[in-house]
Amino acid sequence: MAPTLLILLVLTSSSLTSAFTSQHYSDALTKSILFFDGQRSGKLPANQRLKWRGDSALQDGSSANVDLVGGYYDAGDNMKFGLPMAFTTTMLAWSIIEFGGFMHSELGNAKAALRWGSDYLLKAATATPGTLYVQVGEANSDHRCWERPEDMDTSRGVYSVSAQNPGSDVAAETAAALAAASIVFHHSDPSYSNKLLQTAMNVFKLADEYRGSYSDSLHSAVCPFYCSYSGYNDDLLWGAAWIHRASQDARYMSYIQSNGHVMGSEDDDFSFSWDDKRAGTKVLLAKGFLLNKIEEFQAYKQHSDNYICSLIPGSQNSQAQYTPGGLFYKQEGSNLQYVTTSSFLLLTYAKYLDSNGGHASCGGSTITSETLIVQAKKQIDYILGDNPMRMSYMVGFGDKYPTRLHHRGSSVPSVRDHPDRISCDAGHQYFNSGSPNPNILVGAIVGGPDRNDNYADDRSNYSQSEPATYINAPFVGAAAFFSAH
Repeated sequence: MAPTLLILLVLTSSSLTSAFTSQHYSDALTKSILFFDGQRSGKLPANQRLKWRGDSALQDGSSANVDLVGGYYDAGDNMKFGLPMAFTTTMLAWSIIEFGGFMHSELGNAKAALRWGSDYLLKAATATPGTLYVQVGEANSDHRCWERPEDMDTSRGVYSVSAQNPGSDVAAETAAALAAASIVFHHSDPSYSNKLLQTAMNVFKLADEYRGSYSDSLHSAVCPFYCSYSGYNDDLLWGAAWIHRASQDARYMSYIQSNGHVMGSEDDDFSFSWDDKRAGTKVLLAKGFLLNKIEEFQAYKQHSDNYICSLIPGSQNSQAQYTPGGLFYKQEGSNLQYVTTSSFLLLTYAKYLDSNGGHASCGGSTITSETLIVQAKKQIDYILGDNPMRMSYMVGFGDKYPTRLHHRGSSVPSVRDHPDRISCDAGHQYFNSGSPNPNILVGAIVGGPDRNDNYADDRSNYSQSEPATYINAPFVGAAAFFSAH
């Protein structure tokens, strides 16, 4: 037991001095969900809570004679990219599935945020038989402009994948999102849930039967913005895992057993993101072994252990890099996305281990679920302000937080305050301004500090100051957990 105690002591020292209470985490949960109101595209509902936003992109899809109104802008631009939007939707659903019981009064808002995404993906998957619409907007022209979405006049080109133009990665992720959402709505709206699950199966069939990467089919429309760098095998296994969890259909169990070894199940990859699903898939399938005693999934428990151990400082298999202030550091661009996804997996795997009375094995050491929780808490607390800069990286949380976000809608005066149109070029005066953004995008988590814990509150430094839906989505689950613990 000595190795277990050593690792636990290393991790626990900073957590004991945490300044955050369950009320702080509840506040962070509320705000992390509210952020999604600010990212909405389309016709806003009467109960829209961020009032500085207005309707936008009401003709999306018209160039292809389909209705693609709705969904989310991925980050600080006015683009609707299908791959990160689907991943965001999957992670919102997973957050609710695992930790919705801790959300209390915020559960309805979380489900509304999820449904805004799943409604759009349902449209994108059913508008034209045999086709999945995966993007609205031309990234290069969009990025040249600095204009609020309500004034958007850049091209809203529509992109899709099909048998002729395969996109197994984005299609399989969309299938995962629809299947995960179907679990959330299974009791509250069974007919909607059934539609989501059936559509997930149809989209997965398209992904599996007509294999290819959407990066190869759509080229510069999606690259370098959201290229599928990891390929599509990881997405296929992820999609199958979610459909199996939602349906318990034996065909997907057989698919996982037959294809897992060629789709990354034996790769110990140490990141989890909109692009690479391998670590998330292993944790998801490890649940089948830990809770449901599905022997065929035993190997996923070991691989999940390997991933978890890679994150734990002091463990025999530790591979993760940390800043001097203790933040998990994966890469320069939008690093907090890796912090929120890994923290979510730490907490989810801790839950699975707890339910089984088990532990993770790190070489000769034993890692308890409590160790995983302590490590996740350190990361979440860092985001909320327990860091060398003494600032929160969530907008609107605490006394000091980013005020110059790389975000068009937040930085340009709102349509309520400035009803006249602000053109593509005219908006650059607000991009170049040193003033704080006039519209507070409450709950937005930015890209975060550099490897030395430094953060420049600079609108032009998008790798640090740009928020994204896929940073927030896994944080929702983590905040819910800590609000109750």
